[in-house]
Amino acid sequence: MKAVQYDHFGDLDVLEIRDVPRTPSRPGRVIVRVMTTSINPGEAAIREGLLAERWPSTFPSGQGSDLAGVVEEVGEGVTRFAPGDEVLGWTNERGSQAEYVSVPESQLTKKPAALSWEIAGSLFVAPLAGYASIDAVAPLPGETVVVAGATGGVGGVAAQLATLTGARTIGVASVRNHQWLRSREVVPVAYGEGLAERIREAASEDGGNGTVDAFVDAFGDGYVDLAVNELRVPPERVNTVIDFAAAQRLPGVKTEGSTQIASPEVIAELAALAAVGSVEIPIARTYRLEHVREAYRELALRHTRGKIVLVV
Repeated sequence: MKAVQYDHFGDLDVLEIRDVPRTPSRPGRVIVRVMTTSINPGEAAIREGLLAERWPSTFPSGQGSDLAGVVEEVGEGVTRFAPGDEVLGWTNERGSQAEYVSVPESQLTKKPAALSWEIAGSLFVAPLAGYASIDAVAPLPGETVVVAGATGGVGGVAAQLATLTGARTIGVASVRNHQWLRSREVVPVAYGEGLAERIREAASEDGGNGTVDAFVDAFGDGYVDLAVNELRVPPERVNTVIDFAAAQRLPGVKTEGSTQIASPEVIAELAALAAVGSVEIPIARTYRLEHVREAYRELALRHTRGKIVLVV
């Protein structure tokens, strides 16, 4: 089978498409023929060696966590799935960017019929991190939540889920993405100089008192400091999925992400919301597996709205 692999840390040029043996069936595991898998900034950081202490690597290393596909085989003891079932889920073994992947039964759920393959293969790393972020800061109806990077893979989901709680949601994003935020009942503000004041103004509209109750950082680049030091958000109600250094400097700031809440029940809940349109998962672009380098090159620009998907 074909799979993405690399032999050492490095830039895009270390990525190769290789022919590798397919993993045999094992007890408690499911062989999935992968239809789609999405890409994420954390994978690039791992490949570059930037997160080696947090998430060590062994070589040759594969890539990818998100996946959606069709069950090819089931191992002994598997009871929830059968060959031919359409499923989605994740692997913790950096192997979803491949034609086939072996996954524990507990990391899969049935794919809703109404859910596209592109979205189904995009729900684990980024959307679940958005879910985890909102769960971590726990907005209440009527409170004000700010999401930085509000149209990315993580922030876009976090902003929509915050709104579903009944909170007033403010999304920090480029002007070209403001209309999409408004369409999801999120108040947009542009990033850049004077951001704190623009956020306070937005938090004062429609009877608000100008106070920010909770903050989700899905972008990095100083937003945790902005939340705690300028907007005076209590640290325990700030969650970042990227700025771990700031979280270490500022006691109380949370770093909840997809791995902390990963379960088939949670991903099934998110899939159901996406299937009926309650949460939109924009797909920025799709690439074939063999064009994985080009996909990560586009991701590195950090200007896409939504997910970049590899079609296997």
